[in-house]
Amino acid sequence: MTESDGDDIADLPPSAKLVYKVLEYNGPLTQKGIVQESMLSARTVRYALERLDEIGVIEEDVYFADARQNLYEITDELVEAEAAVSD
Repeated sequence: MTESDGDDIADLPPSAKLVYKVLEYNGPLTQKGIVQESMLSARTVRYALERLDEIGVIEEDVYFADARQNLYEITDELVEAEAAVSD
């Protein structure tokens, strides 16, 4: 993880950090899945996802099982950088 990414994540509110960790541990999830796993309100999760998207640490894809929902996951570059740091 680069220093600027770490600073950006560190500056986020606790709810955004929790959503990030939920995605980190559980992999790609819909907003509804994040709400269930984190036990945060849907509004709080939406705000957290916006903040994470602003700093570019998550990706948003179409959820093919239900096209009305999106699938959120941590960006591949960030996952690879964290893996390299932990090695």
